[in-house]
Amino acid sequence: MVRVPGEEEERARALHRQREQLVQVRKQLEAQGRSLLVNHGCAPVQQWWKKRAFAQLDVPHWIKELLANNQPILLALQEKIDQLTLHLQNAAIAEPPRGLGKMTSVIIDREIGDWCRFNNRRQIASYTGLCPGEYSSGQSRLQGCVTKHGNPRLRAALVELAWRMVPFQPNYRAVCKWKARLAKGALSTGAARKKAIVALARQLAVDLWRVRTGRLTHEQLGLEI
Repeated sequence: MVRVPGEEEERARALHRQREQLVQVRKQLEAQGRSLLVNHGCAPVQQWWKKRAFAQLDVPHWIKELLANNQPILLALQEKIDQLTLHLQNAAIAEPPRGLGKMTSVIIDREIGDWCRFNNRRQIASYTGLCPGEYSSGQSRLQGCVTKHGNPRLRAALVELAWRMVPFQPNYRAVCKWKARLAKGALSTGAARKKAIVALARQLAVDLWRVRTGRLTHEQLGLEI
């Protein structure tokens, strides 16, 4: 069933979505500056717009003048991003498990809205779009790529979180299950690692639903605070 989010939920989501948009604009302007340097035979400098890096740029004067047009915009963007980041982190309800982070916790909670609207683990897993597609008939069963249905921002946050959980939560049940494929130095193909991280992200969504609805605690799942 398609659920229409309420006005309060949309208002809560708007803040971190605006921050995401500002980060994208900053990345685009920063990339344009690096492209200008490379096109004219200069070495690309990461975060060239920061005050110290900009003062130390060893480039022709006319290139520096062009970069100076975007530098104050980038500095203002970064200042606003930092303000929004702090505001969102302060909105976290409680101290999240190690590796989860206050920012990610707030984003996932706000993108989900009401955790109690899901009646079982299949519903929450389906909402993330991290479930494999089914191509089955009769006695044959074939599972394809993930459906990518549901909320793309939630899906991206869960996958990013899953990668962080591997080093930060080695005793987490889902990490233990997929550790052989995801551990540093594991002899796994790139495709196998991607499948494992998607499965871990899907299980994370289910376990967060269990915690948020009071079915289990962090300690029962092997998550350390």
